[in-house]
Amino acid sequence: MRLNSRMFRVSSGQVVSADDAHGGLPAAHLGASPSLPAAFEAFGRVWGVEARLGAGSSATVFRVSTGTGEPATAVKEFQSDQENGEYGYRKETSTLEDLQGHKNIVALYGVFTNHLPLNGPTRCLLLELLDISVSELQLYTSHQGCSMWTIQHCARDVLDALSFIHREGYVHADLKPRNVMWSGEEECFKLIDFGLSFKDGNQDVKYIQTEGYRAPEAELQNLLARSGLHSDLECTSAVDLWSLGIILLEMYSGTKLKHAVRSPQWKGHCSSMIDHIFASKGVVNAAIPAYHLRDLIKSMLLEDPRDRITAEKALCSPFFSIPFAPHIEDLVMLPTPVLRLLNVLDDRCLRVEEEYEEVVEDMREECRKYGPVVSLFVPKENPGKGQVFVEYAKAGDSKAARKMLSGRMFDGRFVVATFYPLSAYKKGYLYQTLR
Repeated sequence: MRLNSRMFRVSSGQVVSADDAHGGLPAAHLGASPSLPAAFEAFGRVWGVEARLGAGSSATVFRVSTGTGEPATAVKEFQSDQENGEYGYRKETSTLEDLQGHKNIVALYGVFTNHLPLNGPTRCLLLELLDISVSELQLYTSHQGCSMWTIQHCARDVLDALSFIHREGYVHADLKPRNVMWSGEEECFKLIDFGLSFKDGNQDVKYIQTEGYRAPEAELQNLLARSGLHSDLECTSAVDLWSLGIILLEMYSGTKLKHAVRSPQWKGHCSSMIDHIFASKGVVNAAIPAYHLRDLIKSMLLEDPRDRITAEKALCSPFFSIPFAPHIEDLVMLPTPVLRLLNVLDDRCLRVEEEYEEVVEDMREECRKYGPVVSLFVPKENPGKGQVFVEYAKAGDSKAARKMLSGRMFDGRFVVATFYPLSAYKKGYLYQTLR
């Protein structure tokens, strides 16, 4: 039996996701721009612009590629006609250069000056291209809240990054869902956008943090600055813990808390409001004992910054000792180097050794079309019976394979393709059913 002759036939009813329609780029990242540059010249190469990923007050981020088969990267271009463009470029460059090497901080590949724009040269950063932000994850969960596996993964990764940043004497000062992104290659969340960061005790910008994620002391400082009043009030690394507490609470509840945290009820009643959120019957995670998460969040959202838990101590929370399995939504949204194929094989293929060996070889041959295959596993017994696990060298190859294979037909059955945690696959953890 040669599977390739009848395998992975495109169905007329094949469903293509929004990500697939745009080459795997999260739809929320895309945005047409009449001034989209054609390319950047840097490091002896031409980097063609594929999409605009986002824009801020002083910079725009683009997805770029050399077109030589190398992984795509990101370019952050600072505006040449903005007064704070040069300052923002120098500030973020120096901060990222100091903080390079940590797995939970976006990688800086280099800095360059782009001489192509007609209105003058621009300063640019060449950065690691990441996959999807926490903000986008929240949109995809349809206000039902993220899984406990995702929340735990995100909390641990961000706290690891903050612990390192704070030890180095820095404050991120703009933590929010958009600035926490997933890396499919390294299977972790990373911090981006250090444009408002400063050395602890040497704050050089008046207005820090984004509304909704702004600590009380930063809110007061910003208010005094807008009023033209001098203040000796200093914001410390504790502002980052406040922001993370709000992010985790939003991930759990599936609700934006921007208006809630600005309400009179929040001040003085923060703890009881958090209790109410965790006790809500409408929250998808309500059936899971999440008291440790609740208490961790409470320790981050204390009004007095001196009482707030530090990132290093937060990593010792009992919440991180609880094992959680990913939900099916996690495996669809969060790319990894491992692809999992469902609804492909029947019991007969697994019982007959000759057919089983042919299945494995034909699967390997088909999957190699999208990139080098490190390993392939077809379990014969539960858990994982009938599933096909394909480990690629790169998450980008896994994304390409999922795009092409998901929704195709095999022996009258729709093939379902999801990603799978590389760490779990390496340890032999094969989850049979995921809600």
